[in-house]
Amino acid sequence: MSEANPIKPYLHHAKYYETDQMGIVHHSNYIRWMEEARMDAMNQFGISYRSMEESGIISPVVSVSCQYKSMVHFDDTVQIQAKVVKYNGVRLDLEYEMTDSITGELCTKGESTPCFLDKEGRVISLKRDCPEVHEQFRLMLGK
Repeated sequence: MSEANPIKPYLHHAKYYETDQMGIVHHSNYIRWMEEARMDAMNQFGISYRSMEESGIISPVVSVSCQYKSMVHFDDTVQIQAKVVKYNGVRLDLEYEMTDSITGELCTKGESTPCFLDKEGRVISLKRDCPEVHEQFRLMLGK
């Protein structure tokens, strides 16, 4: 993620209930943290998920992956840097890097791809169907 990125990092403080018996954050939580970072990034650009849903747009994740590099433990704070790598009005491809906020050590890398649907589950194009929201997502690309 070396290119200029207009999205500010999101911080997550690891909770006790997110850990396993060894005090290590359970792998499933990283996906939740990526979703938190996605919502935070949208909010940074004035895109309210609640408003999108109220206007009939939903944005389910169709693909997600994680590569675990080092462990996160209870009480650690992780900085999650989200970056939009591709957006075409129908889907949004994001990358995430999670680093220890104190040491800077890379903990996890991930990717997610949400798409945009109407309430009936049909694919829509924000460019055509909701141009004002489309422009806000385009700004997240940083180009």
